[in-house]
Amino acid sequence: MRILGISGSARRDSHNTKLLRAAAEALPAGVELVEWEGLTALPIFDEDLEAEGHEAVTELLDAIAGADAVIIATPEYNHSIPGGLKNALDWASRPYETNPLRNKPALVIGASTGLFGAVWAQAETRKVLATTGAKVLDTEFPLGLADDAFADHGGLADPDAHERLTAALAELHEARELVAA
Repeated sequence: MRILGISGSARRDSHNTKLLRAAAEALPAGVELVEWEGLTALPIFDEDLEAEGHEAVTELLDAIAGADAVIIATPEYNHSIPGGLKNALDWASRPYETNPLRNKPALVIGASTGLFGAVWAQAETRKVLATTGAKVLDTEFPLGLADDAFADHGGLADPDAHERLTAALAELHEARELVAA
């Protein structure tokens, strides 16, 4: 099974990118997480540009199409989705009937330096993904106080957080099996 990981943050030392990498460590054997790193290369969604095509957009759509499932790790900007991530989801939602997210199992997780772990951004991201036709898990994984949440090896420092992340990943794996059946 191949999972595409998308971080909603473009920041070099992003907690959400670290969270994706912690998820990769927690995956069961035989499951691979591939990070998509093209967020900043995407142009702002534009139907004229859509008709012409754009290399970064094609790379995003191909990455999603080539994955069995998607994990999005999002920070929270102004109590919502970061603009770059929303833009990527707008590109990926087209054309609606045949977009690569359609029927794709998707898990949304998030980290923030505050207490709440980007819960509002996660809810907004799940709503957008559901609108695209993705099979979005209702599971929440908020990771608050992210400055201190990661161990030196890159995984999660708190065993309970690691257990919750592992359970969310198992649910994603199960959802993929149900879609594939």
